Amino acid sequence: MNHPSNFMPTPEHDVLDVKPLRTLAPMFPAPLGINTFNQSTTPPLIVVTPAGQFQGGFGAWNNSAAKSFFAFGSEDASGGKAHKFGDQNTGSGKAATFGDQDAFGSQNVATGVQDSAGGQTATDWTSDVSANPNGPIDATPISAYRSTQPIVISLDDDDDDDNDDDDEPYAANKTSASGRKIKRPSRLSGYNVSDRLVSDSSNSRKVKRPKSSHKKAAADNENALLPPSDDPRETVEAVLMTFEALRRRHLQLDEAQETNKRADLKASAIMMASNIRANSGKRIGVVPGVEIGDIFYFRMELCIIGLHAPSMAGIDYMTAKFADEDDSVAICIVAAGGYDNNDDDTDVLVYSGSGGNSKNSEERHDQKLERGNLALERSLSRKNVIRVVRGYKDPGCLTGKVYIYDGLYRIHESWKEKTKSGIFCFKYKLLREPGQPDGVAIWKMSQKWVENPITRGSFLHPDLSSGAENLPVFLVNDIDSDKGPHHFTYTTQVEHLNPLSSVKPLEGCRCLSVCLPGDANCCCAQRNGGSLPYSSSGLLVCRKTMVYECGESCRCSFNCRNRVTQKGVRIHFEVFKTGNRGWGLRSWDAIRAGSFICEYVGEVIDDAKINLNDIEDDYIFQTLCPGERTLKWNYGPELIGEQSTDISAGTFETLPIKISAKRMGNISRFMNHSCAPNVFWQPVQFDHEDDHRPHIMFFALKHIPPMTELTYDYGDIGADSSGVRSPRAKNCLCGSSNCRGFFI
Repeated sequence: MNHPSNFMPTPEHDVLDVKPLRTLAPMFPAPLGINTFNQSTTPPLIVVTPAGQFQGGFGAWNNSAAKSFFAFGSEDASGGKAHKFGDQNTGSGKAATFGDQDAFGSQNVATGVQDSAGGQTATDWTSDVSANPNGPIDATPISAYRSTQPIVISLDDDDDDDNDDDDEPYAANKTSASGRKIKRPSRLSGYNVSDRLVSDSSNSRKVKRPKSSHKKAAADNENALLPPSDDPRETVEAVLMTFEALRRRHLQLDEAQETNKRADLKASAIMMASNIRANSGKRIGVVPGVEIGDIFYFRMELCIIGLHAPSMAGIDYMTAKFADEDDSVAICIVAAGGYDNNDDDTDVLVYSGSGGNSKNSEERHDQKLERGNLALERSLSRKNVIRVVRGYKDPGCLTGKVYIYDGLYRIHESWKEKTKSGIFCFKYKLLREPGQPDGVAIWKMSQKWVENPITRGSFLHPDLSSGAENLPVFLVNDIDSDKGPHHFTYTTQVEHLNPLSSVKPLEGCRCLSVCLPGDANCCCAQRNGGSLPYSSSGLLVCRKTMVYECGESCRCSFNCRNRVTQKGVRIHFEVFKTGNRGWGLRSWDAIRAGSFICEYVGEVIDDAKINLNDIEDDYIFQTLCPGERTLKWNYGPELIGEQSTDISAGTFETLPIKISAKRMGNISRFMNHSCAPNVFWQPVQFDHEDDHRPHIMFFALKHIPPMTELTYDYGDIGADSSGVRSPRAKNCLCGSSNCRGFFI
C-alpha cells in the first residue's frame, strides 16, 4: 500500500538536511534484568533467535547473584539526556540508572554491562540487518561492568509525561477511606525491595513484611513460574501474568499499610532479579510472542517482554549493521499523548521527537537532533521497520492509560515544526506496513460503539437480555444466515434445588461505611485470609478456594470494595456467531486481568437423579480442574517470602455443585472452551454459609483486548484411569499450541 506524500513546506516548516553525525555517540539503554555480578574474559557472540530466547529459556543468568544493576536509559524530556533515578537534579545529564552511581566508579554507563548469558554486553547493540531488516539481530558484546550494589529501586514518580501507569490514583497527599491523610515522601530513592516494614493501621503495631526471597527462589528453581514451552506466545503471557500477579499482591500489601508506592516498579524489580522475562536483547521488527492488538497497562510490561526497552522514554533505538556500515536506528516508539501526535488515521502516525518540554520545570527549548531523534532520522534513510505502541486514556481509571501494540511502521518523511509552546520540534510521518491485522483500528471502532451502541450496525438484536443486565447485550452474526441461538430464558439468578432461605446466612462484618484494608476487626477480611480479596478498583488479587464478599448481613454500604460480583455485569458484551464453534461471547471494552466478567447461572442439577454422561446438554458447568494455566494464575508467593499457594491437578478438589444453562441462563452459556483460556472461574460466597453451593464467578485471566472471544477451560478430565474416553468428551477446536484435543 503506497501512501503518496502531499507535504509542502511552509514558512513555519524547516525541511531537514541531515548528515550522519558520527561524532554523536548515542547512549543506548541497557537491557532490563541483566546480571552484572559475573565476569567473563571472552565476550561471546550472542544470537537472538527467532523464538526470542537465549540458550536456557531466558538466558543462563546466574541467579545466585545477590546484587544487580538496572540501566533503564530514560531520556530527559528537558535536555535530551538521561537522569539517574533517585537523583534530585533530574536535569544534570547523569545516566539513568537503577542502583547506586558509586557502583561504576568514574566509568561511563554507556560502555556496557554484563548480559544475561554470563558474558559481556554493550548497551550499544550492533546488528547486521542488511539481509533482512525484520529478522533476528546478532549482537556482539563489547564491554562489561562488575557491580556489587544491592538491588535498589527508586519509587519516585517518573518524569515522562505519558507514563501515568497507576492502578489506583497515587496522589501526593492522598486521603484514605478511613479519613486519614496519606503523606507521600518527596523522595523514595534507596527503597530496597528485599526488606520492608509494614505498619498495621488498625493497632499501630510494627509488622515485619515478608522478605523478598527472589534470589533464593531463582537459584533453587530457575524460572519455575514459567511454562516449559517452546511457544514464545506462552512464554510472553506467563511473564505478563506473573508481573500482574506480583503487582496486585504488592498493591494489596501497600493498601493495608496505607502507603502509595509504585507496585508496578516493585513487581518488575523482583522479576528482573529472578530472571523472569522474555526476549532479552534488542531487535528490529517482530518480537516473538507479542501479537498486534495486545494491550498493556504499565510501561514496565513492555520492558519485561522485550517490546520496548526504555521504561519512560518514548523512543527505543539501537546500533545495527547495514551492509558494511553501522548506524543507529529506531526500533520502537510509544505514542501516548505526551506530545501533540496526530493519530486520527489508524494507518498513519505523525510522531513528535523527544526533548524540549520539561515536566519538572517551566524550561523549554528547541529539540536537538541527537539520540532518539537522530535514530528516527537515520531510520528514515535506512527505511527499517519500527514497532509502534499507541497509548490512550484508560476508560476504567482516570489516571491510567492503555497501551496497544499496533504493529510495524516505516518513516516516510520528517520536518521541523514550531509548537504551540513556541519551540521547534521534529516531526516524523510513519505509515503502517500493509497486510497486518488490525490493532488500534479495533480499539477506536469499539470505543465508538461503547459511546453510542446503536452505531454497532449489522446486529440481530440490540439486547439479548431484554434489560435484565446493567448494559445491553448485542446479538451479532457476520458469518451465516442463522438468526440466533436456540430458545432459552434469560436470567441473572441461579435456580437451586432448595431455596437459599433455608440456609444459614453468612456472618456479616460490623464495618462502618466500607471495609478498610488492614482492619484486623473486619471479619470479612479475616475470612479471606486477613486481606480484602479485591483492589480498590475491583480487581481480584489472587485465586482462592473461596472468596467471601460482604453480604446483606454486613453493616458496610453497597459501595464497599468487598462487593464486586454481586453488582452484576459492568462490561459491554456481544454474543456473536463464530466460524466453527457455534455462538461465542466477546466484549467491546478492554478487560484488565483480574476483572469480574459474569456469573454462571442456570438450574442446579441433582446428579443423584441424572446421569450426566447420558444427557444431551452442552451447557453443563462442573467444577472440574481448570487446567495448569489457571491454577498458576496466583502470584509467586516464594518471590516475596510468602508460603506458596499453588495447587496441582492432582490435589485439586471439585465442588458438588453442577449447573445447567440449557433452558435458562445468561451470557456465560455462550463462553466456549479453550485449552489456552483468557477467563477462569472462581467460587464466591456472599449470601449464605453453604460452601457446597457457591456462586460461580468468572474473572479475566489476563488483559483481554476488545473484540477478543472470551473462553475458559471446561475441565481437564476427558478420560478415566484406563484411558477410556468419556461419552461427553468432544473434539476441541480451540487451535491453541497446547490443545488437549478434547474437552468435556
